[in-house]
Amino acid sequence: MMEKAPINWTNMLLFSITPAAAVTLVPLYGYFYGYDLYEWLVFVAMMGFCGLSITAGYHRMWSHKTYKAHPVLRFIYALGGACALQNDVMHWASGHRRHHQFVDNDEHDPYSASRGFWFSHIGWILRDYKSGRTDFSNIKDIQQDPIAVWQHKHYLKLVLLTNIGLPALLGYLHGDVIASLLLAGLLRLVLSQHVTYLINSIAHMWGRQTYSDQSSARDNPVLALITYGEGYHNFHHTFQWDYRNGVRWWHFDPTKWMIRMLSWVGLTRDLKRTNPAQVETARLKMQYQQATARLEDNNLPEHWREKLEQEYEQFLKLLQQWNEQRQAWYEAKGKRIQETLAHWERIQVRDRYRELQFQVKVQKRRWREMLRNLSDPLLLPA
Repeated sequence: MMEKAPINWTNMLLFSITPAAAVTLVPLYGYFYGYDLYEWLVFVAMMGFCGLSITAGYHRMWSHKTYKAHPVLRFIYALGGACALQNDVMHWASGHRRHHQFVDNDEHDPYSASRGFWFSHIGWILRDYKSGRTDFSNIKDIQQDPIAVWQHKHYLKLVLLTNIGLPALLGYLHGDVIASLLLAGLLRLVLSQHVTYLINSIAHMWGRQTYSDQSSARDNPVLALITYGEGYHNFHHTFQWDYRNGVRWWHFDPTKWMIRMLSWVGLTRDLKRTNPAQVETARLKMQYQQATARLEDNNLPEHWREKLEQEYEQFLKLLQQWNEQRQAWYEAKGKRIQETLAHWERIQVRDRYRELQFQVKVQKRRWREMLRNLSDPLLLPA
């Protein structure tokens, strides 16, 4: 039975009053006075400012150390994080690291999805649960960051400055302080908070387990559209050290794109990426597991199980060879290896790597065709 923790009245009032005010005051002011393009553009800009400060800063940089950022960028993230009003980076990152360490564990995961949608979305904030206790023992690295320390010390001042002062200033410059406070302040605050919380709730309940079923995390491309790319949550939980969440080039992940573009001007560096063979291997194992379950459900002949297993083992072996040759090729391109390897040997390593890369593409097409056939037994020959 879920513990009946004491109510956190500060959070309870904040998360009750602000949504109620947003759904009443914002439309009422719009009805009587209206909002112009400038005010909507400020709203969109501040949504992006808060959202990307959380996803690129709080989440992928501070919590998971997937890349390093210039102090100027970290300072911007600290301001945007305060504007998002989701606690200072130390509390946020500490809780998030515990979430990954104890995912779905009701006793230790601060927003365990196994406790239901309401709890994982916002219920964990409204009461002082033991699973959400403050413990900075897992963020000693962040405690060494002077910008994070500065934000932690001045968090309340920064919250007031960014949530009230900044919208009011932008509204004053345009001639309508109230409209700016309502859109860029109030409505933006409520929406930006709940967009983030959808990752804790929906992204652990609805979607595909593309790479692993060891946790409740799901890949949800629809959710990615409103969470700056965070919807590819199964990939993230499987490869949490990767600065990307949407690993495919067509995946909507503006956080990834921003981090990458900022590396071109030196504001980000040391971007960590998962070995593509490792990603493909994880995907293959999940597909094999799901296909095996379909075979049992459809009661197909044993020779199809054998064929599936044969294709799986062949593909797995090929991925391993591709990974080994890929590492050899990258080593061969290194300065030290270039000095010791003959030119023809480097070419041989490169050509073998490209050959295996092509074989992986061919094998992937064969594998996908088999999965399509197994998904519809009528397509299978007798």
